[in-house]
Amino acid sequence: MEAIVFNVTTAALMVMMVNCGLGVVGRDALRGRPVPWAAVALTAIAVGGVLLQLLWSGAMDALDADPAKSGWWREFTSVFMQNGGLGGGLWNLATLAAVAALAQWYWGGPLTLAFFLAGILLPGRIDDLLGFGDGPSTDPRNFAGSSGATYFLGATLALALLTRTGLAKERALAVGVPVLGLAMWLAQDNGHGLVAVYGFALAAAVHAARGLVTRPKADRTADLAEHDAA
Repeated sequence: MEAIVFNVTTAALMVMMVNCGLGVVGRDALRGRPVPWAAVALTAIAVGGVLLQLLWSGAMDALDADPAKSGWWREFTSVFMQNGGLGGGLWNLATLAAVAALAQWYWGGPLTLAFFLAGILLPGRIDDLLGFGDGPSTDPRNFAGSSGATYFLGATLALALLTRTGLAKERALAVGVPVLGLAMWLAQDNGHGLVAVYGFALAAAVHAARGLVTRPKADRTADLAEHDAA
C-alpha cells in the first residue's frame, strides 16, 4: 500500500507540473509551436541510454552515480540510465519529452538546458549542505534515472504559471507543486518532491533576476519616449 501511495503521489505531482506547463504555454497553441530541439536532444540521449543498457549488461555499473564508485562522469551519465523497470523507464522518457518541450516553449532552449543541468548538479549538493543526502545524484535518494532532473525542470513551469496568471485556480495549481513536493518529502522521504521544491526555488530566483535586468531597460525606454514627446 505504501508503494502504491508513493507512486500515485509522484505521478500526481508530474501531472500538476505538466498542467502548469500547458497553462503557461497555451493548450490551444501547441500545434503552432516550433520543434523543441533541446527537448528532442535530451529525449534522444535518454533513449540512447536505454538502448545502451539493453545492449551492454555493464552499462549501469559503469555509468550510475553510486558515490562508492569513482568517475567524474557518473553524475551526468547516470541521468540517462533508467532503473525503474519497463514501466518506470517509459514513464521517465515520456515525462522528460513532455516537460522539456513545454519548458523550451516557455523558457527557450538555452535556459531549459541550463535548468536541466541544474537539476543534475544542484540537488545532491544542496542535500549535502542540508544533511539530507549521501552524495550527488539526479534523484537525491537514487543512483540513476532522469526523473530527478525532469521533476526539477517541471517545477520551473509551476513558477512560470504563478507569475503569469491571475486566475485563482491556476495560481493554486502552481503553488500546489512545491507544497505537494514538500509534503511528499516529509511524509514519504520522496526525493521527487524535494527536487521539485528546489526547481521551483531556482526558477523564482531566475524570474527575480530577469525582473531586475529588464526593469532598468523599461525605465530607460520610457524616459526616451518622454524625451521624444517633449
